[in-house]
Amino acid sequence: MPEGRIIKALSGYYYAAPVDEQGALLPNEPVTQCRARGIFKKRGVSPLVGDRVMYSHTENGEGMIDELHPRSTELIRPPVANTTLAVLVFSLREPDLNLPLMDKFLVHIEHAGLDTIICLTKRDLLEQQVQNDTALDAVRELYEQIGYRVLVTSSVTGEGTQELKAMLAGEISVFSGQSGVGKSSMLNALVPGLALETSAISNKLGRGRHTTRHVELIPLDHGGLVADTPGFSQLDFLELGVEELSVCFREFSERSADCKFRACTHIHEPDCKVRDAVESGEIARSRYSSYVQFMEEMKEKKRRY
Repeated sequence: MPEGRIIKALSGYYYAAPVDEQGALLPNEPVTQCRARGIFKKRGVSPLVGDRVMYSHTENGEGMIDELHPRSTELIRPPVANTTLAVLVFSLREPDLNLPLMDKFLVHIEHAGLDTIICLTKRDLLEQQVQNDTALDAVRELYEQIGYRVLVTSSVTGEGTQELKAMLAGEISVFSGQSGVGKSSMLNALVPGLALETSAISNKLGRGRHTTRHVELIPLDHGGLVADTPGFSQLDFLELGVEELSVCFREFSERSADCKFRACTHIHEPDCKVRDAVESGEIARSRYSSYVQFMEEMKEKKRRY
């Protein structure tokens, strides 16, 4: 029974590519279109792109997913397993950089336990003005101080493309971010000849149409795999508990242990070291504002449900 990795899921079919003992795709080997055995549905489990599986060939030339290997990581939105790195793609222009939304994506990525690269795209659209460069430097400095790797890129000029590609070597990466920020354009730049569909930004809505309609692992020529995923305009916190939110803000974690109250929410309690750090400038007010906003969203959802 061959071992493979699901590299695409579409319309009830799973496409399994054979792998070696380390889980790397075997070059020049055929991909098998598979169905999943009914036992998975009975167990309430669905195969995901990225899963390592055992599969068998059927008489009609297709295949059957027989066994799922344990997952190291699992994302719900987008649905992909065993990723080791998240590339969070946000544009500097068209649409303009949205820091609260980027913070929301970062919360979900932190909760999933993935390493992160923040990829700021469309550098070519940023006007060469001192104030714009200063603002960009401030954003980069803010997130690098927190501990994130930040790359400024342009799929048009090629800025940052090779540096990003080097970071993806040997990783199973997921590209995620708001619609229309240039995920498909960046993947086209990373994989010449890929020709993923891209779309223009809606002038009315200020965001792009979803050009990626399914999750698919795309092999890079240096051994990495990249998951192109549908873009999302918004995320919710249904899988995240209120008490877990502050843990997903890296700069909060090291200070919250010294708060007066063990279960400090960092909203109203006295002697809160997180709020002290905000007041002293050690924690950015924009990040704390995102935290407060997300906490309110979570409490509102809890009241509704």
